[in-house]
Amino acid sequence: MVADLRPLAAVLVSAVAIVLIIASHRRPNLREGWSVLAALGKFGIVASMLPAVMSGTVYRWSLYESTGIRFLPGVDFALRADPLGIFFALLASFLWIFTSFYAAGYMRGLDEHAQTRFFASFAASLSAAVGIAFAANLVTIFVFYELLSLVTYPLVAHNEDSEARIAGRKYLTYTFFGGGVFLLAGTVMVYWLTASVNGDPTLAFESGGMEALATAAQAEPGFAQAAFFLLIAGFGVKAALMPLHSWLADAMVAPTPVSGLLHAVAVVKSGAFGVARVILDVYGPGLIRDLPLDVPGIGEVGLNIPVAIVAAFTLTAASIIAMRKDHLKRRLAYSTTAQLSYIVLGLSMLHPYAMVGALFHIPAHAFAKLTLFFCAGAIHVETHTDYISDMAGIGKRMPLTMSAFTIGAAGMAGLPPIAGFVSKFYMLIGSGYMGGEYWIFAGTLLLSGVLNIAYFWPVVYTAFFESEDRHDAKPVLEFPRGGIFESYGDTAQGQKEHVATDGGPDRSEREAPADADDGVDASTTDDASTGDAVDDTDEDYEYAVDRYPSDHTVSENTQGEHVSSVDHHGDHDDHLTGGPPAGGWQRHSPFGESTWLMLAPIAIIATGAVVLGIGPDYAVFLELATRIVEGVFGVDSFDQLQGLSLEEALEVMSE
Repeated sequence: MVADLRPLAAVLVSAVAIVLIIASHRRPNLREGWSVLAALGKFGIVASMLPAVMSGTVYRWSLYESTGIRFLPGVDFALRADPLGIFFALLASFLWIFTSFYAAGYMRGLDEHAQTRFFASFAASLSAAVGIAFAANLVTIFVFYELLSLVTYPLVAHNEDSEARIAGRKYLTYTFFGGGVFLLAGTVMVYWLTASVNGDPTLAFESGGMEALATAAQAEPGFAQAAFFLLIAGFGVKAALMPLHSWLADAMVAPTPVSGLLHAVAVVKSGAFGVARVILDVYGPGLIRDLPLDVPGIGEVGLNIPVAIVAAFTLTAASIIAMRKDHLKRRLAYSTTAQLSYIVLGLSMLHPYAMVGALFHIPAHAFAKLTLFFCAGAIHVETHTDYISDMAGIGKRMPLTMSAFTIGAAGMAGLPPIAGFVSKFYMLIGSGYMGGEYWIFAGTLLLSGVLNIAYFWPVVYTAFFESEDRHDAKPVLEFPRGGIFESYGDTAQGQKEHVATDGGPDRSEREAPADADDGVDASTTDDASTGDAVDDTDEDYEYAVDRYPSDHTVSENTQGEHVSSVDHHGDHDDHLTGGPPAGGWQRHSPFGESTWLMLAPIAIIATGAVVLGIGPDYAVFLELATRIVEGVFGVDSFDQLQGLSLEEALEVMSE
């Protein structure tokens, strides 16, 4: 272990950028330039430590060693760059570079308010995320975990309307108060347990599990079990494990770059990362297996089994719910809930192969899901379209965006050659080696892959293979739980039939008359930047008032014409101008559908998802994942674990 300032510098570089961003609030180009420079600097610092960490070096910075200040006896505020920490920090800092460019294009495209606050909060979020990555013990990770909730609140509540404020309060209630209380309680219990061994408490992470905790668990198994589940619940809130998941879908009111941050880079990944720390570096697979629960009527089961069951239920239930969502970002939100449970499920199976797959799924999901959210944001900025059922034929309007969306969707479904295939393949191998009841989890993984196709294929199909004048919004599933039951064709009375899809108003309340100009293409309409549209008839006027009683305002201009307005800032369900314009989508070239600030990040991140899938052996993330698992089981090479059952791998670990 080598003393070094770089772990601290990686955390502080974006904290310094906050000051520069605020100071440059009157100069947007400079303000956004600081964001990009901070992202590049953070990535450079993290990458500079990578070669030595891959060779076994661990970099550490300690507040006590630097200043003599210590939080508690045996507990230091310390940062360390080990393989698992570098794994998460490298991913977050790399993706922030492209998210910085994309966020600039998105915020400018919608002429968003409070952009300085937005970019400052964005920088603070990445600072907290890297702090979580490099935390050396449970107290340090708790501090940054709670800080991340606080600094992302302004991003979730960015739109400042009632919906955003409600979502923000719910976000804080779940992640800051709920998750924080669980995590703090588990940390206190671990501190007490380790202190009971020899009076020398410790909360420092140890690859393969904390020896002092393993010793204490023999004397106090009940408290050790309780601490384990409290820690998993604390991190499980941000990992969106059911029933602690509902904040995630509501947070979709935030601007799309925030959704990408929440779902792909920082917040939810910090929860999955925390679960990895608990399983790999606090308890370890050996203690988890040797500390079984006595379940009445069933017998003894390992601590990992309840966690695996919750994860399996979450990924299945969330996938089914996602099929029912017509709002694109909400469908992606429930997809995230499902995909994060892949990570938790793989880790909780404890087998080396499953662990490698779970760890590799962190970047695999990050690249694919960030691509999907980038695409959703570009569609919103350019066409103000948020609902899948309004995207028929949009592939010709936004060919590059929808092609990238297809790549991201394939990665989520685990189709080769995208990175998601590699991670899920490793998890399936691990469940096969486990055998017995673990075949149920293998079946769950396969079922979820089918469900992923079921809720992503309709988006791709609608965009590329349907026309605006006649389309079926849900070509795979034709029943209420699958979304819109009927998309075209008249009933005997000549009226369309519709059912609710998102738990909100029926689609009939959002559907424009057939002859209404209900679409605005931002590239061809003069008022696209404001979202204003002029209705020339009293019939349209009455329809607009009935349709949007709260967020739709209608007034008369000086000529006596009725003018209707909808706020398009943010990602509200303001559907008035969504969908194709009169005459259908205009065909665009891949390079003319949006600005380069948005298209370049979309293309690069989608390409990254493919590269990770085609050449996983040459991808640093897969090599890091194997190094992490090697450290957990105490072997020099992952080859020593190939072909072994969990019991055999644990025997190797104990030697």
